[in-house]
Amino acid sequence: MKEQRLLRIRELVSQQEIETQEELVRALEESGFAVTQATISRDIKELQLIKVVGTNGRYKYAIPVMASSVTLDALRRRLADVFISQARAQNLVVIKVLPGNANAIGSMIDTMNHSGLLGTIAGDDTILLVCQDEDAAIRLLDTLLPQADRRPTE
Repeated sequence: MKEQRLLRIRELVSQQEIETQEELVRALEESGFAVTQATISRDIKELQLIKVVGTNGRYKYAIPVMASSVTLDALRRRLADVFISQARAQNLVVIKVLPGNANAIGSMIDTMNHSGLLGTIAGDDTILLVCQDEDAAIRLLDTLLPQADRRPTE
C-alpha cells in the first residue's frame, strides 16, 4: 500500500498544484487512500519533494530533478537479486521479477536513458520495455542481462 501511495503522491504533485500537506491529504483521500498529515509528512521527506513557484506565483510541491545516480552495475546487481525470467517478442521485452520490485527496476531502467528504449511500463512483478525496433530490444537485453546472467524464459 505504501508504494502505491508514494506513486500516487508523485502523480498528484506532477499533475496538480498541491501547495500544502492538507491539500495532499485531501487529494489522496479522493484517490482512495486514508492517510494522516503525519504520514504525508514522512512521505514527503522520503520522496524528497521540494517546493517550487507554481503558475499562480505560490509555492507548490514538486519532484526534484536529479542527475542520474544509477549506474549500469547497480542496475544489473539489483535486477539479478530479483530476476525471474525474460522474454522478447520483436521490439517488446518482458522481464519478470519478484513481487513488489518491478516499479523500482523500471525506474532504474528509465534513468539509464538507453538508446532505442521508447518506454517502460511496470506493474508489481512485470516490466514491459517497448523498444524502437527488434535490434534495440536485443541490445537492451544484452545490456541489462548479459547472456551468462539470463535464466530460461517462461
